[in-house]
Amino acid sequence: MRPFLSHPFDDDKLKEECGVFGVIGVADAANFVALGMHALQHRGQEAGGIVSYDAREGFNSARRFGYVRDNFTKASLMETLPGDLAIGHVRYSTAGAKGAVIRDVQPFFGEFSMGGCAIAHNGNLTNAASLRRELIERGSIFQSGSDSECIIHLMARSIQKNLSERIKDALRRVEGAFSIVAMTRTKLIGVRDALGVRPLVLGRIGEKGYALSSETCGLDIIGAEFVREIEPGEMVVISDGVIESTRPFGAPQSRFCIFEHVYFSRPDSIINGRSVYQTRHQIGVELAREAPVEADLVCPVPDSGTPAAIGFSEQSGIPFAFGIVRNQYVGRTFIEPTEQIRNMGVRLKLNVNRALIKGKRVVLVDDSVVRGTTSRKIKDMILDAGAAEVHFRIASPPTAWPCFYGVDTPERSKLLAANMTVEEMRDWIGVDSLNFVSLDGLYRAAGEATGRNAACPQFCDACFSGSYPVAPSDQIENGFQMKAAE
Repeated sequence: MRPFLSHPFDDDKLKEECGVFGVIGVADAANFVALGMHALQHRGQEAGGIVSYDAREGFNSARRFGYVRDNFTKASLMETLPGDLAIGHVRYSTAGAKGAVIRDVQPFFGEFSMGGCAIAHNGNLTNAASLRRELIERGSIFQSGSDSECIIHLMARSIQKNLSERIKDALRRVEGAFSIVAMTRTKLIGVRDALGVRPLVLGRIGEKGYALSSETCGLDIIGAEFVREIEPGEMVVISDGVIESTRPFGAPQSRFCIFEHVYFSRPDSIINGRSVYQTRHQIGVELAREAPVEADLVCPVPDSGTPAAIGFSEQSGIPFAFGIVRNQYVGRTFIEPTEQIRNMGVRLKLNVNRALIKGKRVVLVDDSVVRGTTSRKIKDMILDAGAAEVHFRIASPPTAWPCFYGVDTPERSKLLAANMTVEEMRDWIGVDSLNFVSLDGLYRAAGEATGRNAACPQFCDACFSGSYPVAPSDQIENGFQMKAAE
């Protein structure tokens, strides 16, 4: 049976492509990493991998398809990953991938003259194709289809005398977004690109132990104390309880991905000192101010729409209710998707609470509209249950541009907002009203009181604005048309 069959509901959601985690200075570090990966499972549910190091047994690795809970909780596997230093990675496949292969599962490992090094990467390199061609022409032999493997080959060609400096050398050649957790025999290393597009945080475990995680929820699960975020453009090297920090990529300018606030990060994580839940709740408040409506119920589209729906309800005074219930036990491995099953669509995962909905004017709050197919199906379910009216309120601006920095986004031609006005989208979905939070409203909800600084945006919002902080050179080479300067 093929692993990880795509579920019809999941196909209409943007997916973060991976999460990274690392631990040093604690016995059985791989067990801590497995727990951290479990907390980051929402960032990648296709596959996961762990590399560990033990002074007697050297480097060991395990890569598996499936959920962390189904693989890295088995004693027989975890016993093969000894040592007090380990890193891990959870992943989705990249956009347009034809199918997962185990050699694409990170962390990647390379053996160099000064020892081994393993790397786990969250993000996407926008010049990976050109780098790959160059490296192959110079003799490199690639083992995977991942852009992240370019980093290992660039390290191999560096003339620097230690692995930390070789990582710096390699990352100076790449473009795009990267939050990286790496390890040598004695060091745990964390790096963010100069724009800090993807997240990375540092935590302390006991007296001399440390952890690196894509999100603070990964620290929480192992009882680590949050220390701080790794800064944009910063590289930290941790060894024997000591942290060395450098900034190898010039003057940083933060352009953190704003969609982490909207959808990707877990609501119990903290970003820039701010609760993700708090931001999503405030998005709902902004929505209610910007797009009021007369209605009887505010209902979230589970689960990502819930905080915004609560904020919308509180601000508007319209009662909140769980008008849609999510089946928690339908995963991506449900059953072979026959035509009959496909026709059931989102009913496999969501069901309407008919007793609440019948005869009511319902406001549905969702995190985003991508292709719009799921929105249409949910609207049909609500009307079939007897709703008098259906109004959509979306907790992000229209998604009109693809992301090239580590998010699995459809081509622009398949994004509903790239091809229709909001009114045309409303007619196509078939609802009584459709409104998106404004870009300024989203920025205010994320803590920017004056909204978006158009001259120098505080976040990366390219999926909404078409303003790419790093030109996607490989995509441009293949004919992608960037938005004309305003």
